Amino acid sequence: MISHICLITPPSIFLLDERVFMTLGILKIAAVLEKSGITVDMLDLSGVENFEQVVHDYAASSSAATCFGLTATTPQMPATSKVHRMLREVQPDARIILGGPHVTLIHAAQLYETKKNHNGRGTTGLNQLYDMFDVLVTGDGEYAIFRALTDHPPKLVDGDDPKSELFLTNQRLTELPLPARHLLDVDSYQYEIDGVRALSLIAQLGCPFGCGFCGGRMSPFLRRIRMRTSESIVEEVVHLYETYGTKGFMFYDDELNVNPKFVELMNLIAEAQKNLSAEFRLRGFIKAELFTDEQAEVMYRAGFRWILVGFESGHERILTNIQKKASQADNTRCMDIAKRHNLKVKALMSVGHPGESEETIRATRDWLIEVKPDDFDSTVITTYPGTPYFDEAVETKPGIWTYTYNKTGDRLHSVAVDYRETAEYYKGIPGEYTSYVYTDHLSSTELVRLRDWLEADVRQHLGIPYNTGAPAVRYEHSMGQGGIPSSILKTSVLQVQETSTQ
Repeated sequence: MISHICLITPPSIFLLDERVFMTLGILKIAAVLEKSGITVDMLDLSGVENFEQVVHDYAASSSAATCFGLTATTPQMPATSKVHRMLREVQPDARIILGGPHVTLIHAAQLYETKKNHNGRGTTGLNQLYDMFDVLVTGDGEYAIFRALTDHPPKLVDGDDPKSELFLTNQRLTELPLPARHLLDVDSYQYEIDGVRALSLIAQLGCPFGCGFCGGRMSPFLRRIRMRTSESIVEEVVHLYETYGTKGFMFYDDELNVNPKFVELMNLIAEAQKNLSAEFRLRGFIKAELFTDEQAEVMYRAGFRWILVGFESGHERILTNIQKKASQADNTRCMDIAKRHNLKVKALMSVGHPGESEETIRATRDWLIEVKPDDFDSTVITTYPGTPYFDEAVETKPGIWTYTYNKTGDRLHSVAVDYRETAEYYKGIPGEYTSYVYTDHLSSTELVRLRDWLEADVRQHLGIPYNTGAPAVRYEHSMGQGGIPSSILKTSVLQVQETSTQ
């Protein structure tokens, strides 16, 4: 068994500011390793411009580990490939392990292709990872990592199988040690909620819904909900307050209000503040059609002043095509509830879905102007591995993959890319979008043009300024791989971020 490992968080060069939310999944791995007595070094390359030199200098040092564990979302793969090449150059015999959302989703896509008796992008992508890395770890890594550290590990350790002892249950999730945040420079991460410094945490895992654009729909790791007890979540909140002095908390769960004990949790957080004589500010994601007045009331009492909602579109056919399970009426009702309880809403919108046309994008514009969110952003969707848009697509011409939503026949076409190398795939700054998707009605160029028009027009009508200088803008709509919660793993540019857990 290896007794010394270096864990690496690769850069997220597609983000405006990489030092917003720390990657908690790899810190959970670090915590269980440390608890077992294994020495853990940590290279946090988030926001580090000369990251390849940093990797070189560490790997060449006399005290360096000879085993490296990397985590990666799909957008991080180009940078991860550079880290991998540097490690191979400096330590040719080192064991290099890859875990996190990207390998999990590629593996799930490959399993789906096997079930359908054909090879496609998932199979190709997984074989590419086999060629690069010594061990692949999918799904829950907290126990799987120990198999990857044995003297003769398998090529793939599957923590994404609910029948496996590696798959976390509610109890095991609750019992895990808190993420090893002490291994990072916590003060270098800057995020605020209503002017209050904030840190992120994950209260639950998984999202049960089947949105076509969202990652992990074939992966139990990201599809099945696993819940911590309300008491353990509050204990982490109090720990962050007492250890780091933070009074702001970003809940990075996919959808907070899928938790049947959500009201209980909010009441316990409110009670904790009373006991500490403190006032917290909270922020998180909610599912529109599940939102109720009772939830809104306790959220405000617990310290929420803002919520984030992935409405995605203002056109009924697009909501049907993306399998959102929320109608336009549901979304409007959600906005009304939030306003009744003084909760501001950031509306997360996306364009480029099957059937998208100028008409549907104009309907999204009209709906936003009607309901008047307090803030919003809109992105061009990306077909990540693990999304139905990726997994269920077929190659209709060389290099072009087409997803069809069977109930309406509407289609989405995407250009095949090598996720390991193509960084341009993930651009999410207004004015710099590159679309790798198109529909039967709109070309890639037209999608970008209409996305830019949508944002400019809605901001002008509602008086919402551009906030490109705010650190979290691109983060909130760029890593829903998530993590990411499947969030990591949602895939508008939240969708890729406010996700990712590993």
